[in-house]
Amino acid sequence: MKKLLAIGIAALLAARAEAAQDRPSATPQDVFDSMRAEFHADKAAGVHARYQWEISGPRGGDWWIEVDDGKMKMGKGKVPNPNVTFIVSDRDWVAISNNQLSGVWAYMTGRMKIHGSQSLARKLDEMF
Repeated sequence: MKKLLAIGIAALLAARAEAAQDRPSATPQDVFDSMRAEFHADKAAGVHARYQWEISGPRGGDWWIEVDDGKMKMGKGKVPNPNVTFIVSDRDWVAISNNQLSGVWAYMTGRMKIHGSQSLARKLDEMF
């Protein structure tokens, strides 16, 4: 009996440790921090684009990403002349980023608005 209990506790601790490593983003800032680490420069070769996010809600704000032929810069605030602008709530952006809400569904239902180049908007998923 004690052996089964020890195995159960070990499995629980292992599951918690794994969950902590794969913890989903909780805020828009967490999402952008993880995007910085997940950028695939090879997929961005030949891409020249400025992306803007206007995120509403208590954890919202403005963020931008600029991609220039395999190089990426990102920051908080506004970027001049964005090619694509995403308008979304903080909760929906985090849910989309954690694969808990489909970006297509959010767009089709009006929960996320996309202004600008749809092809560049789709390219974002390949680069991050």
